[in-house]
Amino acid sequence: MDLPADVQIHNEIMGLKGVKGTLIMVNQHGFYEVNLNFGANVHRVLLPVVNTAIVFMVPEPVFEPGVEIER
Repeated sequence: MDLPADVQIHNEIMGLKGVKGTLIMVNQHGFYEVNLNFGANVHRVLLPVVNTAIVFMVPEPVFEPGVEIER
């Protein structure tokens, strides 16, 4: 996973439903570290992994059937 990455964020605690943001890192304490726009400002926010869904904006590439991809 290449970071930072543009993502959509879903988090019920913050009321985020598909909000665009930037995933900076996943820290060792169980939080996503993201940048979110609030008005004209960008704020660093820690969101718990347990209550947060992250959807990457760039889709996975499609490969021919039978081609083995090593990650």
